[in-house]
Amino acid sequence: MDIKLKRFRNNPILMPTNHKWENKAVFNCGATIFDERILLLYRAQGDDMISRFGLAFSDDGYHIAERLPNPVFEPDPDTQYEDLGVEDPRITKIDGTYYIVYTAASFYPSITEGGAEKRPSGELPWRVRVSLAHTHDFKTFTKHGVIISHIDSKDAVLFPKKFKNQLLLFHRVIPDIRLAVATDADHFLERGPVLSPGHSDWDEMRVGTGAPPIETPYGWILIYHGVDTREHYSLGLALVDKQNPLRVLKRSRKPILEPEKKYEKAGLVSNVVFSCGAAVKDGTLFVYYGAADSTIGVASIEFDRIVAWARWAAKSG
Repeated sequence: MDIKLKRFRNNPILMPTNHKWENKAVFNCGATIFDERILLLYRAQGDDMISRFGLAFSDDGYHIAERLPNPVFEPDPDTQYEDLGVEDPRITKIDGTYYIVYTAASFYPSITEGGAEKRPSGELPWRVRVSLAHTHDFKTFTKHGVIISHIDSKDAVLFPKKFKNQLLLFHRVIPDIRLAVATDADHFLERGPVLSPGHSDWDEMRVGTGAPPIETPYGWILIYHGVDTREHYSLGLALVDKQNPLRVLKRSRKPILEPEKKYEKAGLVSNVVFSCGAAVKDGTLFVYYGAADSTIGVASIEFDRIVAWARWAAKSG
């Protein structure tokens, strides 16, 4: 059973502005329902190429109704881990608190030259660490700092429910999606790989999480990205067992979204659709994605069709 997301015809919905902090790229946003609106916490880069987070709102899921002129979340100058910025926020609401899992980016201490305009490469490695913050109003944020400190890791999402009073976190250590658990929000311990590449051609090189898991009666829906041998990023679905998050019941054979449009095929990093957030509103699942690391698009599907896919996936195994 294959399903596809439908792009909004007026994509991209968020683009760079003339503000210095977001005049180069706007992409990879977390999403959540806040005060009956869809809130988008997005990554932006300006002249200095340092990543910061901006804030926008949509009332219908497609059109931007409000966008703040200044960043709401910036790198902490007192930590060495955020020298190059904060990246790729993913939002999960747990017990009335909004948790933001993000990537802290910096150079390793041995690197003494260069700036954020230098892209990661074998010659100039970036240090990336999973970090956490929380908020109740998206005006003030409390930073917990790095929560997995011993290894390069990113693409992290929290489950919206606790398991046996533990927080569960999916994160990516190349090339796999892995599980970490914690009894508090500051210290996570590894529990092993969950999802590895090679399921299909579109995700044969590496995989990483997209939006936080979405609960259905048949298991947890995980939107994830896969990278193929051409370095093209596409989105797919996985169904995770409701009681055992280490058990993946099914993965989509084909992508639900892949780079096809001009704004997805050409940009700061070409041939990329990359999601950090999704929201269900009025029976529709809205999936927000970074297009070519340059702009933000939205694609949607009736949520009933996602539930139907989960039901089919649970039965077919």
